[in-house]
Amino acid sequence: MPFYTNYVYTIFVKNITLTADENLIEQARAVARLQHKTLNIAFREWLSQYALQDGAAQEYEALMARLRYARSTGPYTRDEMNER
Repeated sequence: MPFYTNYVYTIFVKNITLTADENLIEQARAVARLQHKTLNIAFREWLSQYALQDGAAQEYEALMARLRYARSTGPYTRDEMNER
């Protein structure tokens, strides 16, 4: 009789409890089902994207801080903006 070994990789996760309208939850489950996902997987994907937004905002703020020395003398006329 052959033996098979399955490797399982786990990551540490934290459970949270959320409160939402029952109808919204059912609609979200239906959408997830259409995407061949569970609501849990869809939520984890959303959470990852949501968390990355803060990183993008921080990168933007850092860029603006680095470019703070630049000053515009505008507003410019259309002709001035199109000068080459």
